[in-house]
Order: sequence, then structure tokens, then C-alpha cells
Amino acid sequence: MAFWSSTSVFTSKVPRKILFMFTLSLSVTYLFYSLMSCYNSFQFQENYVYQGRLVTEETTLVTLREKLYSPTSQVYLDEELIERTATVSSVRNNVGVEERTAGWVRARAATPSSVSGAAAAAERENPEFSTTDSDLRRAVNCTSDYGVKKLPQAIIIGVKKGGTRALLEALRVHPDVRAVGNEPHFFDRNYEKGLDWYRELMPSTLEGQITMEKTPSYFVTNSAPKRIHSMARDIKLIIVVRNPVTRAISDYTQTLSKRPEIPTFEVLAFKNRTLGLIDASWSALRIGIYALHLESWMQYFPLSQMHFVSGERLIVDPAGEMAKVQDFLGLKRIVTDKHFYFNKTKGFPCLKKPEDSSTPRCLGKSKGRTHPKIDPDVIRRLHKFYKPFNMMFYQMTGQNFQWELEENGTWPGSRY
Repeated sequence: MAFWSSTSVFTSKVPRKILFMFTLSLSVTYLFYSLMSCYNSFQFQENYVYQGRLVTEETTLVTLREKLYSPTSQVYLDEELIERTATVSSVRNNVGVEERTAGWVRARAATPSSVSGAAAAAERENPEFSTTDSDLRRAVNCTSDYGVKKLPQAIIIGVKKGGTRALLEALRVHPDVRAVGNEPHFFDRNYEKGLDWYRELMPSTLEGQITMEKTPSYFVTNSAPKRIHSMARDIKLIIVVRNPVTRAISDYTQTLSKRPEIPTFEVLAFKNRTLGLIDASWSALRIGIYALHLESWMQYFPLSQMHFVSGERLIVDPAGEMAKVQDFLGLKRIVTDKHFYFNKTKGFPCLKKPEDSSTPRCLGKSKGRTHPKIDPDVIRRLHKFYKPFNMMFYQMTGQNFQWELEENGTWPGSRY
């Protein structure tokens, strides 16, 4: 009773407002110290996680590099490694992922120019895609969230229907090559968009990797040599060439598949067949006058910066041609004969399929079409037409591609 009576006396003397403020201050002080204790604990855990993330990121990059160079797994990385890399990448730069994704969307481009007016429009409606693009991009482009975007150090500039897609797909197997899958057509159709637009199309590269693209129509575009030279004087140029007669037939076959109503090859090839006047203005034939086009490029680039790939040897000996290309680009010889197998149905080599999949890594349906039967007299006349230009091309490049042998059926050339 004494306690309660003293308390009642105290509370009666002390204003209730002061008592309330005192109690509130004690509560706030207690809450503050509680929060500080939690914050210290959280900060310790965060530092621990951050340090662990750095270790994981460094380990993942090392593992990725080893996987890429592993002879048993050159292209097809295990899903766990790709998933780990993607996780680390997203933690490192989420905004960058969105920007690069938008860049890939903007990288859609048109196809090489066709043989003439209406056929050209038809080809633009059917862009060239490879069925291996998505598969190779999943494997080789798993480093896309690292590095920086650069202008290309090497370009496959030609020629159309020479084997440029096959060469690009084989090069993309190499861990030190990063290439755009679609054809940018920057130096012939999109030059006004500027170098910044062009750079955004390129994949990100790490130190020591080469950025590449391929657009076969560059070789026959008069303005392309000067434009590329103004971008990079020391750039490396790759040209895949093929017997011009077989190339022209392949070119026509592609157009025929899209526009069955076009005239026959024989009609398009001659201005006057009776007089034997060949229509060299038809782009399917004009592209094959390689010496004429090479002359424009040699005004800006020395031969030491050009490498010529034989389209015929790329079929019969892909590993041999790839060895030369890798040497020219200053790359380690990673892509070898172990990466190829001959597809009898297609009639040309394909990249070896992974051990855990039954899906072959071949070029798409647009490749390997059977050529229509052409009048042998027309083929003979075309060989005669091209012969002096071929001799000139041999002298300019210092290489004998022996296309005269195809007249006797020595080289494979009925498809591709």
C-alpha cells in the first residue's frame, strides 16, 4: 500500500505530458540500438556474399576459357557452365544485358543483292539465315555479357554463293572469334546510319578476341573499299572465290527457288545466243569477273591484308582451308578436321554434332540445292568467256585456283 500511495503521489505531482515524452524517448533509444545491431550483422553477411561472388565470377571465367579450348568440347558447353556464366553476368551488369539484347534485335539485315530487279526484291524479302545460328550463339556467345563492342578487325567481303556462310560458321567455332550471324550490309546499304550504329551490331569481345562480320556483296560494291579503308586501314579482308561458271549457276538456282517464273538460265546469260553474245551486265555473271572487282580493292589495300579462300577446297578439305584462314587472322589452330564430317545428302562438309544431341550442325535448307540442268554448250561458252579474266585473277593474287579443271568434271561443283 505504501508503494502505490507513493506512486500516486509522484504521478500527481509530475505532469502526464512529461511522463509520456520520457517513455517515448526510452522506446526510440531501444529501437535505434536494435536496428544498429541488425545492420552490422547484415553488413557482415553482405561482404561475405560479395567476396564469394568475386571468387565465383573469376572461377567461372577461367572455367569458361578452359571449356572453350577443350578439344573434347570446342563449341558445345555444358548447360551448368552456361547457366553459371549467365547468373554472374546478370549480377555484374543487368542494364548491359538489356542494351545488348536490343542491339541484337537491331542487327537484322537484308540479303545480298540478287541478279536483277524483281529478283532482288524477292531476295530482300527472304533474308539469309543459318540453321546453326541459334545453336552456335548459345555456345560461343555465352561471353556476350563481358567485354566491349568493337568495330570489326576482319571482314568476309565476298563472294556471293562462294561458301561465305560455311566459312563464317566454321570460324565461329573458334573461341577467339566473335562474329555477327546476319549480314549487316553496312558499307553498301546502311552506311548513312554511321559507325556507332554499325558498332552496336557487333557482339562484345574479350581481350584477345577478334570481331568479324560477313557481307558478300561488299566485294562487288564500288564504294565499299574506300569506306572500309576510312574505318580501318589495317583491317583484314577474306574473299571466298569459286569457279565463276558454277557460282553463276548457283546464284541463278537460289533466285529460281524464290521466283520460279523467271526465264531460264540460258535466256538470261545471253544477249544474243545465236551470235554468242554473253550478257555480262547480268549480275549473276558480272560477280564472277573477279579481276575487275579486285582491282578496286587493290587501290586501297595491299594483298598482304587479303586472304583468298578456294570455295572448291573448302568442300573437299575444309580443315586445310581453315588452317590457312586461322594463320592469316593470327589465331591458334583450334578448328581442325575433328570439327567436320561430310554430309552425303547435302554434298558438302558440316560441323560435327555434339555427343549429347542427334541434331546435325549443317547449313540451312537454302544451302546445297541441286542445280538445274544447263545446256552443255552454254557452260562451254561461259568457261571460254571467263578464262581470260580467270588468268588475270590468278596473276593478281599469285594463286592458281585451277578452275579449268572443272570443265572436265574434276572439281565438285553441282551444289552449294
